[in-house]
Parts: sequence; C-alpha cells; structure tokens
Amino acid sequence: MKQLTLTAVQAKNTSPNLVVFIESEGIDSLSDCLTPEELFFFRQAYQREVNSFFFPRATGAIWVKVLKGGKETAIAREDARLAGAEVVKEVLKYKVDSIALRTYGADHLLLSFAEGMALASFQFLKYLTKAEKKRHALQTIEIEGVHTGAVSELDALIEAVFHARRLLNEPFSYLSSPQLAQEAVELGQQYGFSVEIMGKEKIEALKMGGLLAVNRASQTPPQFVVMEWLPIDPKNDQPIVLVGKGVVYDTGGYSIKSSDGMEYMKSDMGGAAAVLGTFIAAARNKLPVHLVGLIPVTDNLVSASGIVPGDIITMASGATVEVLNTDAEGRLILADALHYAKRYKPALVIDYATLTGAAVRALGNQAICYMGTAPDTVKRALEQSGFSTYERLVEFPLWREYGEEIKSQHADLKNIGGPTAGAITAGKFLEYFTEGYPWLHLDIAGPVFSKVANGYKTKEGTGAGVRLTYDFLKYYFT
Repeated sequence: MKQLTLTAVQAKNTSPNLVVFIESEGIDSLSDCLTPEELFFFRQAYQREVNSFFFPRATGAIWVKVLKGGKETAIAREDARLAGAEVVKEVLKYKVDSIALRTYGADHLLLSFAEGMALASFQFLKYLTKAEKKRHALQTIEIEGVHTGAVSELDALIEAVFHARRLLNEPFSYLSSPQLAQEAVELGQQYGFSVEIMGKEKIEALKMGGLLAVNRASQTPPQFVVMEWLPIDPKNDQPIVLVGKGVVYDTGGYSIKSSDGMEYMKSDMGGAAAVLGTFIAAARNKLPVHLVGLIPVTDNLVSASGIVPGDIITMASGATVEVLNTDAEGRLILADALHYAKRYKPALVIDYATLTGAAVRALGNQAICYMGTAPDTVKRALEQSGFSTYERLVEFPLWREYGEEIKSQHADLKNIGGPTAGAITAGKFLEYFTEGYPWLHLDIAGPVFSKVANGYKTKEGTGAGVRLTYDFLKYYFT
C-alpha cells in the first residue's frame, strides 16, 4: 500500500490545512493567507527571530516556515528539505491526513521543501500491534502552482525511496535470500521492469565461486537477480549496469562480528535496496535510459560447512582468492556480479555496497566513499548529483600501491588488505574484476542506515543511493 501521495493542484485552499513555505524576502505576501490578527502576531514574533508559526483555525490550520534567502543552491535546497522535515513532525502531531503546500517567492525550493516533508513522513509499522504506538500518517500533500509532471516525478522518487527503506527495515526472519528475490519479481511486475531469478544450479553453472563460498554456511540457497529497464527509445546505445550487494544478514562468518556490530546487519543488503529503488523510480518516470541491474543475494552465517580463514576459492572470472577474513564477504559476491556484467558491454557499471567499516570511520554517515575507473566527466557529474540531492560523495584514490596490499602468496588475490585504507583496498579488490568497462564503486555503509532519526532521514533504513542515482542518470544520460 502506498504510504503517501504527492499531487499538483492549481487552485488554492484545496485542503483546510495549509503549509506555507517562504524565504525571508517573501513575508509581505502573507497577507494573502493570514488574517490581520495572525499577520500582526507573525510580524511581532518574526522580529524576535522566530521562523516557525502555527495558526489553528476552526476548520483546519496554517503552518508557516520562513528561511533566510541568498544561499548557494545546493545548500538552499537542503535547508528547504530540512525545514520540510521539521514542519511535517508538527503536522503529524495534529493527526492531519492531508495538507496543501504553498509558497510565496520561493518556487525553486518548493519541491525540495515537499521532498523533505514526504521523506520525513515515512513509517515502518508492519510489526507493531499496539495502536497507541503507531504514529499518525500523512497521506496526501497537495502542491500548489507547480507543474504536474514535476510533482508526479517527485512522487515516484519518494515511493522508490520508501520501498528501499522498507526492505532495509525488514528483519532477516522475513527477508531471506529467496524472499528478497521474490520482492524484486513483484516490484518488477508492479512497476514494469523485467526480472530474472537464477537459483543455485544456475549460479553453479556460472561458476560464481565467491557467491557460492559465502553461501556455504547457509541452509538457504543463494540467488542471482537480473533486472532490466528497457524504454522504447533509450538515449544510451550500451546499457548502464547497476550492481547491488544483497547480503540479507551478515554475522561475519567465522570472522564473527561482536554483538553490537551484528545488531543492524539486516541492513547489509543496502546496495540491493538502492538498485531496486533506482529501478522503481526509473520505470515509474519512464526514464529514457537502458538499465541492467545485478543483485547477488545470500546470507553470511556460521556453520561447520562454512568457509574459514585461509581457504582459497575460484571466482567466476577464473581468478583465485585467498579468504583471510570471512567478514569481507561482500566483495566476493560483488566480484562475481562485476564479472557477469561484462557480457552486456556496458557504457558504465556502478556498484553499491555496505562494504567497509573503514568508509564509516573515514566519513561517518555524512558522505558516500567512492572510487573507480570511469572518466572524470562521469565522476564530476555524479558528484554534482551528490550535492544536488545532498547524498554527497568523496572520491578515494585507487593508486597501484594499494593493489600490493591484496596480493597473496598462495592465490591471485587475498580478500582483505592491511589494517589501514580498508575502504580503498576493498575497492582495489573489486577493480580486479572490472577490466573492459568504466566502473564506479560506491561504499554506502555510512549513510544507508542510521541508529537515530536525522532530519528527513528516518531511523534505520534511509534508502541512500536512490535519489543520487536517479538524479545522475536523468541529467547525465538524457
């Protein structure tokens, strides 16, 4: 069921509940919606640097949010999103089902404000049984005076992020490997992209030794999900391939995690969620870009049959890997998928993974660590989308010296480097399997999951990567 719908309306006062978003330069226009008494109160409070206002009425209410203007575009848009998140928390306190959203003099930021409101309204209530614990839901945001197409596009993007968040929040008891594959099938049927599921026999036939090795400790078979969005008249002759890490639960294997490190490992399929969310947004908005999605899916458990440190495995590419840390499993399954991507002769491959704690230690949850072999024009475009959506990126180097750290005495590679630069040596490992196409690796371990709510990023799954990638594909390839 769809949680929230954004619609465009041209007439004013379509809802008894109104949210007005303005920059400081537009406050004189408020006489159009406030009574003289309300306007007097507003001016008195605004002089004391109050910037949020609530005016209850007999048949509804008005909320006013004022931001200072004159900021750089990306900052102004992010401040608008954060302001929207603040307002929606107040709106929900009054159990409002729908609101109309209006602006005076800040048209270029109205959609960002609506985006912040919508994202902050997400709820994951599937397992709550007590009504008093359930927060009231906002169901409709009517946006006045904005082109219908722009609102419909944003509505699709919000829905895509919500699906990514929902999957991230699902417990392992529900979201097993076959269930994640089934979710992909159902989402493809709902939104119009094709999905093929390969089971263990096909994975064995493809000799995906990384995926099979990680799965060895499990009683649940691995899955390999292949998706395709092929519009009628795509702008790209060669497809863009998106690869998402789909570890539905990660204990670390024999290199077992501590209890606090394992607590949120249901989120280790954040890369898969980002790719699925991007496909939903692309298909709903009929994005004219040919996309292929690859998601290797497994859990990483502990059992007598599991791989142990020191084992040597053979990957789909034929390369041998000495496994020195079974908690460095994501790169093993991604490597097989990256090799599989070569058959598409892609224009670009981007992989998404909650890959390393090193990325989190370096950047916290404020940025995505990325690296790769794609041209600088592609990297700069991706960074621009990062600032535009505020899913910002920091490029790490892939210097050849880092490759020395993953050389093995007994195999072609080892799956972990030394005690430093862990995010880079993980990327260097993946690079080994990407010969023949331009490639980018996004380590989303920091921003994809949050232990506390932060602005419009709700607690736990954030859906990071979806808005960034959609923006990048839209503006760079179309």
